[in-house]
Amino acid sequence: MTDTNPDPSNAPSGGPSGPLQIAFSPCPNDTFVFDAWAHGRVPGAPALDVTFADIDITNGMAERGELDVLKVSYAVLPWVLDEYALLPCGGALGRGCGPLVLTREGADTDLTGRTVAVPSERSTAYLLFRLWAAEVVPGGVGEIVVMPFDEIMPAVRDRKVDAGLVIHEARFTYQNYGLHNLADMGRHWEDTTGLPIPLGAIIAKRSLGADTLKLLADSVRTSVRMAWDDPETSRPYVLAHAQEMDPAVADQHIGLYVNEFTADLGEDGYAAIRGLLTRAAAEGLVPPLGPDALSSV
Repeated sequence: MTDTNPDPSNAPSGGPSGPLQIAFSPCPNDTFVFDAWAHGRVPGAPALDVTFADIDITNGMAERGELDVLKVSYAVLPWVLDEYALLPCGGALGRGCGPLVLTREGADTDLTGRTVAVPSERSTAYLLFRLWAAEVVPGGVGEIVVMPFDEIMPAVRDRKVDAGLVIHEARFTYQNYGLHNLADMGRHWEDTTGLPIPLGAIIAKRSLGADTLKLLADSVRTSVRMAWDDPETSRPYVLAHAQEMDPAVADQHIGLYVNEFTADLGEDGYAAIRGLLTRAAAEGLVPPLGPDALSSV
């Protein structure tokens, strides 16, 4: 599914010669952030050719070096930072917005040896889950099953799996499935580190060059600020791709995931990213980061 900026002439002199190939999720936070840019309303920004894809798909695209710009999990960065640079804005970090581990109401909540559905094994949610499980499930969980995030809650409800790791708007809707919030990965992370929760990142190919990478970061910042200044303009784009989400839930979603870290990672944002990936590397979950791996523009 694609959505092309209608005005390729927006590309500035010396910038990309054609529309940039970008992929991000159809979730409200991403469509809210990119609405102004995707529709040619950000002055001087390159035109975009948008592909909508769930995070597991965009993570794979990044590992294969596909597309110019991608929204990915922070967890995939150690595998892709040779080819891609982390942009200092546009992603999702925050507080009180972490993934949840859900079980059926009344089910045994000991996850030792149990089957757990997750949205991706290269997701930040999965890293947070593994770090949590290493502390509170000493016997270790059982089989990990990867499935699209919108199928996880039905699978738990229907007893296809014992528990599910959920993200995004599932925070607001899991009770509709008769499910129980066993643990909040974000709360565990915040309690143990004091840092915000790093969820999704915006990356761009280093081969675009330093000037274009800076232009992309400036374009993201302008796009999100335009959305904040006039949220009603973005609403049709958000709701058109929100997978039948209730508008009130979409607003909650945006309020939770689009925040000061979206405009700029800042010191706390970078500390959270490096902290997550350093801890994950110590557990053997990801390769170690080099000292300058997160530098970009």
